[in-house]
Amino acid sequence: MKHFLLASAALAIVAVPATARQLTIEDVTMLSRVSAPAVSPDGHWLVWQQRETDIAKDKGRFDLWRLDLTTKGAKPEKLAADPVANETSPQFSADGKTVWFQSDQGGEDNVWAVAIAGGAPTRVTDLKGGLGGFKVAPTEDKLLIWADRLPGASTSEPAMVKKADDAGNGRTYDQLFVRHWNVWGDGTRSQLFVLPMAGGKATGYGTAIEGALVGDSPSKPFGGGEEVSWSADGKTVYFALREAGRIESLSTNLDIFSAPADGSAAPTNLTDANDGMDNLPTASPDGKYLAWFAMKRPGYEADRQVLMLRDLATGKVTALTESWDSSVGSIAWSTDSKTIYVTAEDTQENPIWSVSLTGKVSRLTKEGNVSAVVPTAKGILFAMNSLTAPDDFYWLAGKKTTRLTSVNAGKLAGIDMPTVTRFSFTGANNDTVWGYAVKPAGLAADAKIPMAFMVHGGPQGSSNNSWSYRWNPAVFAGAGYALVAIDFHGSTGYGQKFSDDIRNNWGGWPLEDLKKGFDAATTKFSWIDGNNACALGASYGGYMMNWIEGQWPDRFKCIVQHDGVFDARAMAYETEELWFDEWEHGGKAYFQDPAAFEKWNPVNFVDKWKTPQLVITSEGDFRIPYTQGIAAFTALQRREVPSRLVVFPGGSHWVLAPKESRQWYREVLGWLGKWTGKSSAN
Repeated sequence: MKHFLLASAALAIVAVPATARQLTIEDVTMLSRVSAPAVSPDGHWLVWQQRETDIAKDKGRFDLWRLDLTTKGAKPEKLAADPVANETSPQFSADGKTVWFQSDQGGEDNVWAVAIAGGAPTRVTDLKGGLGGFKVAPTEDKLLIWADRLPGASTSEPAMVKKADDAGNGRTYDQLFVRHWNVWGDGTRSQLFVLPMAGGKATGYGTAIEGALVGDSPSKPFGGGEEVSWSADGKTVYFALREAGRIESLSTNLDIFSAPADGSAAPTNLTDANDGMDNLPTASPDGKYLAWFAMKRPGYEADRQVLMLRDLATGKVTALTESWDSSVGSIAWSTDSKTIYVTAEDTQENPIWSVSLTGKVSRLTKEGNVSAVVPTAKGILFAMNSLTAPDDFYWLAGKKTTRLTSVNAGKLAGIDMPTVTRFSFTGANNDTVWGYAVKPAGLAADAKIPMAFMVHGGPQGSSNNSWSYRWNPAVFAGAGYALVAIDFHGSTGYGQKFSDDIRNNWGGWPLEDLKKGFDAATTKFSWIDGNNACALGASYGGYMMNWIEGQWPDRFKCIVQHDGVFDARAMAYETEELWFDEWEHGGKAYFQDPAAFEKWNPVNFVDKWKTPQLVITSEGDFRIPYTQGIAAFTALQRREVPSRLVVFPGGSHWVLAPKESRQWYREVLGWLGKWTGKSSAN
């Protein structure tokens, strides 16, 4: 595969004035965030949801915006913007005159509608208990919603649960999940219901279509509308679901089901033969095909996602991208149903690819991280970001890409973005390993600055060319650090074997890659001071920080560890999605093969810890529970290693609230500054 090198000024926002300054976390938290684009069938209008930060209330709020695609130089305009409500998830009517959307006006989410020409929104549903999301049928006579309800609910009307006067508040469980990601189980499941629509209104609470199935559709915690799809004739709903049971916490086996929209028959499992994950069911506009992705290996959440195609008339299934060693991340049909557009990572980029119905794959975009794809009859509308630019919208017609928006031009005016340079070296197993270095803007030719050595999470992830509102390399560069990131063995975008190589190898090849990558970066870039470096990482990256403490104790001036595994034994019994931890250590439970977990267990090497460490965790993190962070801090304190603990009372595995994000950066940059001798002012 041809590799496209990252331009140092890729996706620049605006020309930089002479009085340019560096990017700060205060800038990042106030940026507008665009997502969920929808294009009218005639290609006239683009509508999207846009998040703005209310720093006083420490949260974001959403409005709908529109852009006239037929008028050159047209500017974005607000379409629906109730100051006390959130408007999200826009969808166009077939005639392009109406936009349906989700709003929490009145305190509960319901479906609303607004004319694309403007005017007052009207309410489409009136559901007590709200909903999680919706999709209007192509025939516009039915509305599909999903909502959290007690299993077996026949409609979306909330059940009346009466508690005894002397009932306590204790939660009871008979099987896992007890808690998932950042919430305790409350007995409800995300379920699908279909409501009749007429005259722009949906009536009643609808009909359940999942039959006796028990599970979450869309899946939790991150599933959405991409996991459900209408047939072209509006008679069938396709959805992904993992059937719940005693093995739910051990299973990645989502299947694709079809169900009649009127609930007249039980759903049919279309992928029962595959015990790996099947997801993203996407019906073709002409009604002939269903596309989705499939993983082969059960219990592995990062297996290769192969694009599948089912002929709905004959039932014939074809693995379209079986011979393509890439993992499909999103699926969208062309309007003529002859091409499928997907995103798939490739060497720190996440471009758009076209896949023909015979399986021919072609790359359509180069640098950048594509975050949304909307095919139209005249071209492809897509959202894209990079290490130096947040999301904006672009238009792809043939081979020509045109930028449509510069949503944050005003907010980023006067900010000088850093330079990103990609490099490669020979890592573990003599494989080529890639990384990048981020250089602050305006750095003097003879300058030498401290390094922030960042390790990504996953572990099957990538330090790719994408914008982040959490770990943002440009902010570290803005604070005066040389940010270096390495895509060690286990990273995505380099073929499935490279991703697989971290299994049973957490502290082996990845650490070797990091050591060699550190040397490669400090040799290649004279402006990096390798003798004045701090390492930092979260999740698996946090694990690696604890592992480095015992295995590479003399390299760094300081370490920042966020939500990292400290004790593999405790983690095996405390985490929620057991398939992840058990797969990574060979596929067995701790009690079945303790040696596999103990081989790479940081707790076994605490006697060697001596590098000053900042530990960050959140009470709402159930993936790597906060007790792991407290244990690491206890070890540091007992070893009398300089250390500091930050515990966020809310949040989850991530820190997302604007004020907490700012506090996070103050703590992290302050810690780096203390041990590198650099001012922490940012």
